[in-house]
Amino acid sequence: MLKFSLTLFLCLSFFLTFKYFANTRSNEAGPTKPNTLASIRGQSHSKSDSLHWPAGFTITRFAGPELTPSPACLAVAATGEVFVGVDMIGSLGKDPGKGRIIKLIDSDNDGKLDKHTDFADVDDPRGILIMGDQVFVLHTVFSKETLKATGMILEVFEDKDHDGIADGPPKPLVEHLSNAHMLVERGTDHATNGIRMGIDGWIYIAVGDFGFHDATDRDGKKLTMLGGGIIRVRPNGEEMEVYTHGTRNIYDVAIDPYMNVFTRDNTNDGGGWNIRFSHHIQSGEYGYPLLFQHFTDEILPALVDLGGGSGTGSLFMDEPTWPEKYNHVPMTADWGRSELYINRVKPDGASFKQTEEPFIELPQITDLDVDGSGRLYLSAWDGAGYSGSASKGYVIRAIPNGWNYKAFPDVKALAVADLANMLKSESAVARLNASQELITRPADESSKAAFAIASDASVALYARVAALFTYGQIARESGIANLVQLTEDNALREFALRALTDRKEGIAQVPIAPFLNGLKDPSPRVKAAAIIGLGRLGRLEAAPQLLKTQVPASFAAPAKNTEGPHATPNSAIILPHLAVRALVSMNAVDECVSAIGTTNSTLALWALRYMYDTKAVNGLIVAYPKIKDVKTKKQILVTLARLYKQEAPYDASWWWGTRPDSHGPIYKGITWGGSARIEKFLTLERSKAGAAGKQFYADLNERHQMGITAFGGEEKSVPTKEIKVDLSKILNKKGQIGNSSIEDVMLMLAKVKGDPKKGKALFTQQGCVACHSLTRGEKLKGPFMGQIGSIMNRQQIAESILKPSASISQGFATVMITAKGNKNYMGFITDESAQKIVMRNITGDVFTIKSSDVITRKELKTSMMPVGLANALSYDEFASLVTFLSQQKN
Repeated sequence: MLKFSLTLFLCLSFFLTFKYFANTRSNEAGPTKPNTLASIRGQSHSKSDSLHWPAGFTITRFAGPELTPSPACLAVAATGEVFVGVDMIGSLGKDPGKGRIIKLIDSDNDGKLDKHTDFADVDDPRGILIMGDQVFVLHTVFSKETLKATGMILEVFEDKDHDGIADGPPKPLVEHLSNAHMLVERGTDHATNGIRMGIDGWIYIAVGDFGFHDATDRDGKKLTMLGGGIIRVRPNGEEMEVYTHGTRNIYDVAIDPYMNVFTRDNTNDGGGWNIRFSHHIQSGEYGYPLLFQHFTDEILPALVDLGGGSGTGSLFMDEPTWPEKYNHVPMTADWGRSELYINRVKPDGASFKQTEEPFIELPQITDLDVDGSGRLYLSAWDGAGYSGSASKGYVIRAIPNGWNYKAFPDVKALAVADLANMLKSESAVARLNASQELITRPADESSKAAFAIASDASVALYARVAALFTYGQIARESGIANLVQLTEDNALREFALRALTDRKEGIAQVPIAPFLNGLKDPSPRVKAAAIIGLGRLGRLEAAPQLLKTQVPASFAAPAKNTEGPHATPNSAIILPHLAVRALVSMNAVDECVSAIGTTNSTLALWALRYMYDTKAVNGLIVAYPKIKDVKTKKQILVTLARLYKQEAPYDASWWWGTRPDSHGPIYKGITWGGSARIEKFLTLERSKAGAAGKQFYADLNERHQMGITAFGGEEKSVPTKEIKVDLSKILNKKGQIGNSSIEDVMLMLAKVKGDPKKGKALFTQQGCVACHSLTRGEKLKGPFMGQIGSIMNRQQIAESILKPSASISQGFATVMITAKGNKNYMGFITDESAQKIVMRNITGDVFTIKSSDVITRKELKTSMMPVGLANALSYDEFASLVTFLSQQKN
């Protein structure tokens, strides 16, 4: 996407340039206040241009495409200046020199833009964060010599002279933050994206499932991550670390005052992963794409599956100028649905349950942010296409009715006492800016002021939490004793435990006792913080206590060939999940082996699944004959099967695509030092089993993709009768559609509804069925059409049929492959795993190619969907086909 992934569309269908359509569904939030899209765009009014949002808000146009075309992201300074990331490359463009950061200023605060500056030139801006004179930007980097992308970077610009233009070159913080190979091959649509700072002082970064290889921070520390998730880094570019893993293509994060992190994910191309709203708990694994279907017992599930869409910007609204009904809530944008949603969350153990409601409609919304006075700014892509458009896109401002401007103070001019008092503000923007300024002040005075507020039980909890994290950042190691003291406060215990281990530097001085005590706390949130902290401390003496974490009955693998509950809240699984992550991080092999056969056996065996250590293998094999319980013996065999192969080191030379093989539990499995002994042992045990017992080993072999042929159970190619349609033979048939301009067709669609029953028949007759499936039960081919109605309107669907190559749909690009044996293939990919590639050509022929046989692979710039497939249709027939597709909302 724009990462936005443009993901969703990219993920699901043929998308060209978008023209916004009015959504007339009711709004649960309350009565809607009509306005015109035309007035927002600064164009003439038309009846179909109405927007919808709850009563009580004024929404106006702030900047149009003349200043902010193709806005991919934005951020707002506490004082109200708006920084917009203009991206004329888009999600799939490849040419540099088309991006910039524009600074917009409303000098007299009347809601109208007074002046602007070109703050800095950057390509593919994906995330912006403003903190005082510093402007943090995440963007793509291109080689000046080759003009090809070389990676993504987080860097910081400064404007100390306040002229609206960055002072000289930026300072790099983290380099190589995405898969450079895929940036060159594909663009930035599944790359690394939004950035936001928590009150704990970390910058949280949304990583798309391109992942990254050897991302390097200012310490010289390197990280590699296969797939998507959240990483974080200090504002000086140091201490980079992975926060969570296992999301698909998140674009941004929302962070509340208590350091709860929320994201809205993106839909894959009919492969079972829809938009989901997730609560991210540090160290958690969320499962995409390898665990979310068949290994759901091992993941933290999302809070909800929301169907088709494309998540973009996120924000936790926490500003006193906003009505209570719309305050203290995560807000998540959906580019595919052209809507900003409110996700109302209610506590559920260590996590939440949520209810979603639509809030503000905006065509292809990309991002949002709020200033210290409560002005909310939102950016809209509005049909700028995959490669950006100079005439599309804008920024709007939203304020509650009755809002009055209140100047944000110059924090640099405030005394420490005044800054400390700002930590008590009801405004999250004020608290964060005050906190970051306090950190720059003399440590003795500022730490004392912050600690005083954190210790004051009469102060609101959000203020105490802000003060606690501020204190921790200032005092560092010298503040450990005081933080330990705060763990004795019931209200602050969770946050004090977190602050004690929030940074690895100096962590050896942190005592273990408060964390062991935290394991006994009645609060599941305190227990979670204690478990995470013990994992970060890394002290093996805590392993026996962690192993006592209760595993609920919901810890059960899905039945064979069934999909597990990957988007159903399961608060009971959180603590054991975190305990397993902690045990693995501290490499508690001996402790877990010793627990086999005890009351803690289930958790120990769960943790051992990820311990690729010969001591773990030997321990499991030695324990097996000593165990009498049949269930435990089976768990040992399952654990050994899981350890047979490990994930190959990720070098970022490839990507698994928009609809990856989700069988799991690993993608590119390789054997390792313990594999031979595992195979020998399992083979011996299998030889002792009867026919029914041998089926158990066949199931192990299939489930874990072990590849031991003698065990059986491996996937076999079952010939299926494919619908073969020679698309080339129907290209040039002429009818009303073939003889009409696209403009006339669009005018017709506004008048002719068509018959969806007739459209269903045409879906087969016109060859659509050869390349697309409509239901999840069908074999997936090209782009999945079962959700297209939830992400495209009739006009958009029509455009994608009439002009398929204008923006090639994910899964429908033409691919050329040369393979061993002097073989050549051209078509689109219908299925791909680490072992094989399945292709379909224009005449409907299907080919299966071993991945190991591929010599070269190249993606062409033309769609496999030919132009002219609908040319023979009448207006009524075409309208019927489009209407049928618009009703597909599975």
